[in-house]
Amino acid sequence: MLKLFRQNLGPALVITRREVRDQFRDWRILFPILMLTLFFPALMNFTAERALRFVENFGAPVIGERLIPFLLMIVGFFPVSVSLVIALESFVGEKERHSIEPLLSSPLSDWQLYLGKLLAAVLTPLMASYLGIAVYMVGVYRKLGWLPDSVLLSQILLLTSVQAVLMVSGAVVISSQTTSVRAANLLASFIIIPMALLIQGESIVMFWGRYQILWWAIAGLVVVTSLLVRAGVAHFSREELLGKELDSLNFRWGWQVFIQKFSDGAHSLLGWYRQVFSLVSREMVIPSILVGLVLVAGIWVGTTQAKVFVLPPELMQLDSLEGGAFQGTDVIRFYSVTGVGSVWLHNIRAIVLASLLGLFSFGVLGVIILMLPLALVGYFMASLTTVGMSPALFFGSFVLPHGILEIPAIILAGGAILRLGATLATPSHGQTVGEALLNSLADWFRVMIGLVLPLLLGAAILEVYLTPRIVTMVLGG
Repeated sequence: MLKLFRQNLGPALVITRREVRDQFRDWRILFPILMLTLFFPALMNFTAERALRFVENFGAPVIGERLIPFLLMIVGFFPVSVSLVIALESFVGEKERHSIEPLLSSPLSDWQLYLGKLLAAVLTPLMASYLGIAVYMVGVYRKLGWLPDSVLLSQILLLTSVQAVLMVSGAVVISSQTTSVRAANLLASFIIIPMALLIQGESIVMFWGRYQILWWAIAGLVVVTSLLVRAGVAHFSREELLGKELDSLNFRWGWQVFIQKFSDGAHSLLGWYRQVFSLVSREMVIPSILVGLVLVAGIWVGTTQAKVFVLPPELMQLDSLEGGAFQGTDVIRFYSVTGVGSVWLHNIRAIVLASLLGLFSFGVLGVIILMLPLALVGYFMASLTTVGMSPALFFGSFVLPHGILEIPAIILAGGAILRLGATLATPSHGQTVGEALLNSLADWFRVMIGLVLPLLLGAAILEVYLTPRIVTMVLGG
């Protein structure tokens, strides 16, 4: 086992040692990182001390106590964002300096070369983050006597580690696929902005005091990070790296590739639908099964949260739904064509949003978006049991009449999103990354236009015209 490890990862570690040694020899890299890493925790210590004293004057010490862990997380995140330039220059920077040719001519395989560069780009930011966290904790303990418990400290360290690997992995992918440092620096915004939004979400959780939710964030980040590393290894090619001189947009070529895959050789609508059903039965079975399992898990998550977030009894009075309460609402106009259009467009927007998020997260965020409605269903199923409605009755009257079409549409859409996201994480033999993505995007449109949109339209008709009648009959309206 050890021999196999040395044979496979040993050459990659040689590249890692070379890169790390070069980083520590360059004072222009080391000095700013050390200065910022040591100065920023001191600034956060000063902020935490002032904030804690300020809120204590107004009788709200809990705010200050939750501010300190948040600043601890920021201290760990800051060095990674500052050190991101190391990862962005890992390939394209050496290419511009004409120092990468000897490295690419080495006997290492593509994946060993890529992994060695990735590890070298990760080590420095992680060391800086851990150093900043240690300095911050020492300062806070000396001034305020505060120390995190072992669980919270583990969460912060895991979040810092996973976020560092995620950001650096994305930067290395960008560096290996672009042709200039300028382009790599501009594309880095697609890493920094989503991570900043993620930090904001984590800050809400921390100020809320629901630290157990951070475990879900860590698990999701681990999945996305693993897929991102896999994507970098799958699409890295030294021949393409050396052959790329300038990226240019060829809209005509892209449109031809898209249309050719979208039509798939069909000469009639019936033939086109046969190709769509062949695609679903041949390549979307496993993704669709995975999405179905995730939707079932969403219902389970919703039922568990009903015990945590209990609805007030006055909001669960079944009498309020009797007597045609569905008629004339402001949100949806039931029993009308306008209501059908409103429901249909709402579902389409949700699918499009899930697809966009899935494209940037290898399908993970897209499937989570599709899981949320089923989580709400599970939440209300469990909540309404307190007023005497069985879960089976709720599901059969409120969900199943239109869900018989909407749930298969969600499963098909989720399978298409997973397949679209998986394109970036799998090798595309004989195709460029752009060509493989265009082909997968064409398959996504085929499934959406041919199956998902008609199913959602039928579900909207049933939801507007049939479901309200069944609900009022069940409730005795």
